[in-house]
Amino acid sequence: MNTGVKITAFAAALAATFGAAYGVGKGVGPVDEPAKAAHGEHAAANADGAKTEGGDGHAGHEEGAADAPAAGGLQVSEGGYTLAMETPKPTRGKSVLTFSIKDSAGKKVTAYTTEHGKELHFIVASRDLTVYRHLHPVRAADGTWSTPVDLPAAGGYKAFADFKPAGKNAKGVTLGVDLSVPGAYAPQPLPAAARTATVDGYQVALGGTLDPGKAGELKLTVSKDGKPVDDLEPYLGAYGHLVALRDGDLAYLHVHPNEGGPGPDVSFTATAPSAGSYRLFLDFQHGGKVRTAAFTVHAGQATAGADEASHDAGGHTHG
Repeated sequence: MNTGVKITAFAAALAATFGAAYGVGKGVGPVDEPAKAAHGEHAAANADGAKTEGGDGHAGHEEGAADAPAAGGLQVSEGGYTLAMETPKPTRGKSVLTFSIKDSAGKKVTAYTTEHGKELHFIVASRDLTVYRHLHPVRAADGTWSTPVDLPAAGGYKAFADFKPAGKNAKGVTLGVDLSVPGAYAPQPLPAAARTATVDGYQVALGGTLDPGKAGELKLTVSKDGKPVDDLEPYLGAYGHLVALRDGDLAYLHVHPNEGGPGPDVSFTATAPSAGSYRLFLDFQHGGKVRTAAFTVHAGQATAGADEASHDAGGHTHG
């Protein structure tokens, strides 16, 4: 595998079979490091419990796996771990979320395997998939995590914690929990499918085919002012990060990419488990700032044939 930056793609996404399994594509090697083990082939923790994982995948994802684990984020407890929210009803606007990961004995977990520069990855999305927050919480010594968040509207949200506990043979886990912001709730319709998204002056074009039960290529092309962006910057050790959430149950998956460089194209091989609607969130960094381009995709339709309109990727930020 080439050195360079791995274009990883959170969750919880379309290279997956949600009801049974998901797979991932082959990606670019990590920056200035030799090729690492495939996803899931993680090293054991050191004597202190904290292990830095140099591999190129998120919790529990194996490259090229034909029979991969089930989609994540559909359960608050899984594999002996529970996502315990201390602030299940955050306020509208700016607030602080606190939570912990508890083991089967009810104790807060304090030792994790570091992946993509973080011990734990945390995402919050609104139930109508119009708000998306990729946050970076801080862990206290007792295992309590906290992160500021800005939720613009009342209503239902879902939080996802993606992590791998430290320890030999530990497996990655993605847990999900419902949140509720008090107030009058006016859910928005799922944004229409479109093959381009505009965010902060950047245009991202989505091409390719997404077919239920059949692998297909999704290619995202980043440009600005009509010129291709071919110098994307590393973000969490990668040139890009893609999360997909399924409309309805918000099943969470990561999609991992094919070989490629720092733009303008990033390519992913994806398989949809069934016909339906999915929301894709592509994080990319350029000019020292992370931006998110969002797309609605209907499985079974070529994205090139989607609505020509360009959609503004408002409502998506990073913590």
